[in-house]
Amino acid sequence: MSLSLRRILHVARRTQIRSLASSTPVVPVETPATTLQAPNAPATWSTNQQPRPGPASSPRFEQTAMELQPNPLSAMALVNDVPVNMVHARRAVCDGGGGPLGHPKIYINLDLPGPRPCGYDNAVPSSLLLADSSALFFSYCGLRFEQVHDHH
Repeated sequence: MSLSLRRILHVARRTQIRSLASSTPVVPVETPATTLQAPNAPATWSTNQQPRPGPASSPRFEQTAMELQPNPLSAMALVNDVPVNMVHARRAVCDGGGGPLGHPKIYINLDLPGPRPCGYDNAVPSSLLLADSSALFFSYCGLRFEQVHDHH
């Protein structure tokens, strides 16, 4: 039995030596030190937001090609792309677009110069959305209104 064990160890050593000698040098792949949170936002924009996982953040993402993963645009910049609604009156009414995705009517005073946001925020306990959290989830309307100044 010791002869067969010696033979197995001898063959294993020879195989290991051959594999080390015939292996090609491994060129390290350069990975970016930091990953962008979104294509239009380099960092997190909220204090309770989790940053995107980096290349060596955890074993879960060790072999994941992060450049192939979905990377949607930041909603903060997308809200700014929505044009400002021009209103001829001193007061605007916002219902969030109406229908089942809207919100209750909000009246906005337009006496101050510049665009005014709707300001409707719907604080939903995240326990309704996430089972393990006790924080609030805020959804904002994002529509903006401005008064047209007619100089008659």
